[in-house]
Amino acid sequence: MDLSEEAIAMPFERLNLNTSNPVLSWANHDLGSEETRMAKNVASLPFVFKHVALMPDVHLGKGALVGSVIATKDAIIPAAVGVDIGCGMCAIQTPFTAGQLDGKLKKIRQDIEAAIPVGFNENKEVDKDVLNWQGWRDFKHLHPGVQKLESKAMKQMGSLGGGNHFIEVCLDANDQVWLMLHSGSRNIGNMLAQNHINTGKELARLATIKLPDPDLAYFVAGTPEFAAYWHDLQWAQDYARMNREVMMARFQRIVEQHLAGGKPTRPLLSVNCHHNYAEKEVHYGEDVYVTRKGAVRARETDYGIIPGSMGAKSFIVKGRGNPESYCSCSHGAGRTMSRNKAKTAYTLDDLIQQTQGVECRKDAGVLDEIPAAYKPIEQVMANQADLVEVVATLKQVVCVKG
Repeated sequence: MDLSEEAIAMPFERLNLNTSNPVLSWANHDLGSEETRMAKNVASLPFVFKHVALMPDVHLGKGALVGSVIATKDAIIPAAVGVDIGCGMCAIQTPFTAGQLDGKLKKIRQDIEAAIPVGFNENKEVDKDVLNWQGWRDFKHLHPGVQKLESKAMKQMGSLGGGNHFIEVCLDANDQVWLMLHSGSRNIGNMLAQNHINTGKELARLATIKLPDPDLAYFVAGTPEFAAYWHDLQWAQDYARMNREVMMARFQRIVEQHLAGGKPTRPLLSVNCHHNYAEKEVHYGEDVYVTRKGAVRARETDYGIIPGSMGAKSFIVKGRGNPESYCSCSHGAGRTMSRNKAKTAYTLDDLIQQTQGVECRKDAGVLDEIPAAYKPIEQVMANQADLVEVVATLKQVVCVKG
């Protein structure tokens, strides 16, 4: 699909859900019954500010739709932020060009896999940069339920994780080499989230608060529970950002070794953005808490990254600062089917065919990440032409999956 000026974005739709707060949707599909129910549940909460915004890649999540932007007054929903706190993307534009990669892709992939742990794996030794991270000073103030995990958190910083997390070498339209990766706050972020979500559910039970979904349990600003969660949330978001920086530094050194004889280079552009997080922001002249559950901040000054699947294009974008979306855009293509369904609907031959030209794993362990399990990224991008402008269009030549 053409993404030039001739490509016309669909305007957002104001959904009629009979809720106290409207839902504005940039989705490229009609919401199904479960998606509609989930959107309606969130929009009916009394502390939701103005409206709920749904991004083009919106799909089912837990409590709230993945691809939701939720602004709230004086309350926060831990499960709406999710369990991979601070999950996001990192990319750099290198000074290298496509021709320098000739004959080196397989070895680059092998070196990445040797240097950066994936799945449940962790680093055998802790990097000096990791040990010196300022965040460890505050670890003792995190939730009591994670106090035994400091050593594991240290070893996992600089590791990819599993699922849809990835590391890619990409080329843009000018054959410039880009390095890109997708990861979050690993086990420590997950455990912090789970502890606080459980606290929220217990508080709702004790207060006999009637919620449309137990996963929409919330904390009220000014309470100790809110303060504890907000503190841990910010810590985990910082951990996630640092995790991506550590991996990107290793990744960059590997590529420099192959393409520049180990000589350090300076990135032409660097982007590091969350897409699973919450922050205090000002919208419509008011202070609010903005939760982006599978969405990227897209103010006019913001660069963002919107990846496709492991066989599709990805996009470096700059925000347009659209107030209706709370200055947000999509975080990717969005899944069209569950992981289990993808494994039964497609074969390894399908995976091989759909990842032609990409140096990557082509085995049953990544079949659930087959490109056909995701929405067409070009359509997702066309639906948000009013949210972002495309700075660079990337296509991967190497892909390492978690």
